[in-house]
Amino acid sequence: MNESSKCFHERYQDEFESIQDKKRQLTYLQGENLFKQGAFAPYVMYIIDGLVKIYLQTGYEKQINLRIGKKGDFLAFSSVFGDNIYRYSALALKESTICMIDNKALHQLLIEKPEFAMQITSANIHIEHQLYEIIKSISYKQMRGKLASALNYLASEDFKEEQLFHYLSRQDIADFASISTESAIKFLKEFEKEGIISLNNKDIQIIDRERLDEIEKRS
Repeated sequence: MNESSKCFHERYQDEFESIQDKKRQLTYLQGENLFKQGAFAPYVMYIIDGLVKIYLQTGYEKQINLRIGKKGDFLAFSSVFGDNIYRYSALALKESTICMIDNKALHQLLIEKPEFAMQITSANIHIEHQLYEIIKSISYKQMRGKLASALNYLASEDFKEEQLFHYLSRQDIADFASISTESAIKFLKEFEKEGIISLNNKDIQIIDRERLDEIEKRS
């Protein structure tokens, strides 16, 4: 089995048989960039395995972390519909296996296989809803509420099989909450004193989800 044919061996194998020569499997090491915001976007990327941090660069050494890409997710899907640059950056949080797919070939495949197109569109709508929630949090919440939202997301069922906090720095968590690193550290300690979370080096465990939800809703 060659490298390109390994792509999608767990999902979508039948759908992608017709574009074997239009995709390539690559492995990115922890800390490597998959792509940079503003660069030319000839590929859609599918995460076969691993974790990918997706973020917006908003200024010099300033960024907003948008979400975590995991196994089964597509990245830069808008390039299928003519978006010719990457609108955000992506970085491997741990060693990640990625399938790079020519966006024009994928566009044609979606036209030819409408049922498959609906499956992919449904998954991307779910991601879009997550981004709306991030925007609401950044726009309206106080800092404790922003941090509570970020912790609830990072400790959600989507990542229950991953020790996600082991791959995130305090700055990463602050960038998910859109607050300063100093504020994130301060409020994490407050949450610990209040019995809401437990801190053990990089690891964070949610002890009282109900109270964390209440802070997210009211702060």
